[in-house]
Amino acid sequence: MRPARVGAVHADRRGGVVVPHLYGDAMAARTKSAKDRPSYRCTECGWTTAKWLGRCPECQAWGTVEEFGGAPAVRTTAAGRVSTAAVPIGQVDSRTATARSTGVGELDRVLGGGLVPGAVVLLAGEPGVGKSTLLLDVAAKAASDDHRTLYVTAEESASQVRLRADRIKAINDHLYLAAETDLSAVLGHLDAVKPSLLILDSVQTVASPEIDGAPGGMAQVREVAGALIRASKERGMATLLVGHVTKDGAIAGPRLLEHLVDVVLSFEGDRHARLRLVRGVKNRYGATDEVGCFELHDEGITGLADPSGLFLTRRDVAVPGTCLTVTLEGKRPLVAEVQALTVDSQIPSPRRTTSGLETSRVSMMLAVLEQRGRISALGKRDIYSATVGGVKLTEPAADLAVALALASAASDTPLPKNLVAIGEVGLAGEVRRVTGVQRRLAEAHRLGFTHALVPTDPGRVPAGMKVTEVADMGDALRVLPRRSRQEAPQEDNARR
Repeated sequence: MRPARVGAVHADRRGGVVVPHLYGDAMAARTKSAKDRPSYRCTECGWTTAKWLGRCPECQAWGTVEEFGGAPAVRTTAAGRVSTAAVPIGQVDSRTATARSTGVGELDRVLGGGLVPGAVVLLAGEPGVGKSTLLLDVAAKAASDDHRTLYVTAEESASQVRLRADRIKAINDHLYLAAETDLSAVLGHLDAVKPSLLILDSVQTVASPEIDGAPGGMAQVREVAGALIRASKERGMATLLVGHVTKDGAIAGPRLLEHLVDVVLSFEGDRHARLRLVRGVKNRYGATDEVGCFELHDEGITGLADPSGLFLTRRDVAVPGTCLTVTLEGKRPLVAEVQALTVDSQIPSPRRTTSGLETSRVSMMLAVLEQRGRISALGKRDIYSATVGGVKLTEPAADLAVALALASAASDTPLPKNLVAIGEVGLAGEVRRVTGVQRRLAEAHRLGFTHALVPTDPGRVPAGMKVTEVADMGDALRVLPRRSRQEAPQEDNARR
């Protein structure tokens, strides 16, 4: 007799009794076990897999693949009581989201006017760059305006912070200091002090006793950040969190931290230089193309409303191998100096050393000068290029200045004084237009520069400034004498 099908299982009818086949039981058990089998998901990008991996193949992040269980239980959420009734958007009071100045003008520029009550700001930077010094100065200025400020340090002792406060003159009766590494203790200080500004240094060193794992782990960082964000929104308290960075420069911890906070700031700077830059990476209350400039010194940190002087070398006589350009850091134009030096190489493979410039961009300019500018002496010489003051030039608008500095060093002839060069150089030797040429020229004219090399069609030119439009590298190199450095010894030998 052919077996009959009962549901999804085959069975034989023997004396009125249905006997299921073992094959059907095995299939049902296998299906059930497949549904209950746990899956793994990347906490950074959400990529899922059936097995655990140490590195996510989607976003290339290490240690972010975690188990999130088997088949989820079916749950339904019933409608609950609302906390506040929905109102038309025009009736929402926007005065509660008005920014309040921090007392530091350069930080206010990046934040979009100041700190908004209830906002959570994440400031991340490398160790020793000056994050704690800047935030302690912000805390002191907020306390001087009769705003209670709580500074919680989880990396240093209270006496160490007090020494820094004495050095930068950040002592105020409205500034409260606590050294805690327990999240519950930090929340207890909030209930006791009731501050309008909280500064936590740092979020990776505070842990919750309710969560397993060491401080700085993904679960701990999520819990600490979530608890402080809830407290900030409920109390209308502005919060500044200090964040660590990895060796690659990314913010340590889960990427969810950057999504939860309202503002993400990046604190940059070379520890061997005085200049510090605060860049806006994310800002729900303002633009993200603003940059704040600071100077770090023994007495603390101060804002630089006009930082161009740090990037220039004042000379009475022009020197070969130097060229000035105007770069845009956000919306702010900064005049910077590019220097180049070429010497005879003593090794088969000449050196190519850069500081403050992208090595790939400098290599491209060398290739363009050799092929399009007919300067053949660069390939067999050691070449060193750098910027002044520790500034990093990454935008293509500095290409023309880099190329002219290299050509000036190769020919050993200085460029005209009070000259700035602005423009992107293509591989065909053309000089391309860049954004903000008028703002760059206005800044150069304000600092006393009278001559500029720019791409074609620069727009309105400041009065009293001579602007030369260049279409390619051939036009730009006409500001240099035609006789190259290699031709000079040959002419001298011919005369002898």
